[in-house]
Amino acid sequence: MDLLNTLVDKGLRRELPTREEALAVLATSDDELLDVVAAAGRVRREWFGRRVKLNYLVNLKSGLCPEDCSYCSQRLGSKAEILKYTWLKPEEASEAAAAGVAGGAKRVCLVASGRGPTDRDVDRVSKTIAAIKEQNEDVEVCACLGLLSEGQAERLRAAGADAYNHNLNTSEATYGDITTTHTYADRVDTVQQAQAAGMSACSGLIAGMGESDEDLVDVVFSLRELDPDSVPVNFLIPFEGTPLAKEWHLTPQRCLRILAMVRFVCPDVEVRLAGGREVHLRSMQPLALHLANSIFLGDYLTSEGQEGKADLAMIADAGFEVEGAGTTTLPTHRADALAAAGCGSHGAGPGAGGCGSHGAAESAGGCGTGGGCGPCGDGGAVADAVAEPAPAGEARTDLVAVRRRGAGTDLPPNA
Repeated sequence: MDLLNTLVDKGLRRELPTREEALAVLATSDDELLDVVAAAGRVRREWFGRRVKLNYLVNLKSGLCPEDCSYCSQRLGSKAEILKYTWLKPEEASEAAAAGVAGGAKRVCLVASGRGPTDRDVDRVSKTIAAIKEQNEDVEVCACLGLLSEGQAERLRAAGADAYNHNLNTSEATYGDITTTHTYADRVDTVQQAQAAGMSACSGLIAGMGESDEDLVDVVFSLRELDPDSVPVNFLIPFEGTPLAKEWHLTPQRCLRILAMVRFVCPDVEVRLAGGREVHLRSMQPLALHLANSIFLGDYLTSEGQEGKADLAMIADAGFEVEGAGTTTLPTHRADALAAAGCGSHGAGPGAGGCGSHGAAESAGGCGTGGGCGPCGDGGAVADAVAEPAPAGEARTDLVAVRRRGAGTDLPPNA
């Protein structure tokens, strides 16, 4: 297939595809799907081998967000029956993070609902970062706190934050249809503030909100221009009690095409399989590992994820390996550039070759899912009971489960 050969060649050269080529990936047929996955997989292996980076979410503050992001279960006016609690203490957050690190997580994503942090909130998070790094010196910490004010990115970096997550979520043209309490430009500005402060930028998208192929290509091309080091791809979980509760547009095949398109447009970037993967990819999750080189382990912000040990078994069974703490995630050229910008913990190292708040989708998983905050508010969730398979083409609404364990509860996290 000439299209795929062209895209592989461009991906190996880090050359941007044309918009027409990106749209053509989304328009491929089911008969061509395995060819698409194989082609994008070549690009993924060139820059990241067969390594899979594990990330773990700690929801520092849940619910009661003043923003109106339509996808988010924590939004203003949400009727979703999620956990609601104020700030975790640093020792509580450190204990929660330890569960993820014990499961193999290399990065801990600290997420808090809200429009953005106050200076006092930045102090709280700074103490939490210190507590986590005191127990796990080598762990990467990504903050996802919403829109940043002047000087806050520098303070977070000085406190030890390695990265900041804030997702673009959807195209600039359609952003106003999803959120009215802040703008697309606000999000771009926050990502750029994080980059200017020397933090690794994490910014991604949410698919499945009723957007067109053109919208998906627009937001991924915008991400390529913004040049984050990590791009979480979230798949909307239509939680009851939110405006998008009836938006079930995704199939496993559609999700794989979207991931392949992102890989071709952002070949040497950490592409993270984020919220909604369990609901929408289901039994085809192992194929997605040929496209994404990073996943979330355990639960999301307001929904329960796949059991951590099931993720580890899936990675091994698919012929991949968990990325170790001593391995640099990013390819050498990106790691060197990041180190030069002041984020030393991501500098090039052995094996080089290669997350936020408002950023992610409520069903997200990029560290910025929900209401203004974390990526996975509505992350993909899997029901405890085994359900009967749905007829082809029908939504599996039975798979959505609100998170009731981990931070904010007396129950252990699902790591």
